[in-house]
Amino acid sequence: MKIRYPLLAALAVLSSSAAFAFHCPADMKKIDEALSMKPALSAEQLAEVQKLRAEGEMLHQAGKHQESVDTLAKAMKMLGI
Repeated sequence: MKIRYPLLAALAVLSSSAAFAFHCPADMKKIDEALSMKPALSAEQLAEVQKLRAEGEMLHQAGKHQESVDTLAKAMKMLGI
């Protein structure tokens, strides 16, 4: 029994990071679709959304999926999605 718990914990961590890995591209797609609709944002807000979107993609590619999801969430909030 003692061996099972660490194994289960390791599997939970690995599966959760894999779930975030697939979440990032979906969020990026939502942002891209919202940007294509010409949202009513100021130039500064639009630049910030684009910066956050690019940063989220870089974090995703670096394997930092939780940070990517968090960054992309900021952009989505600004876009109202």
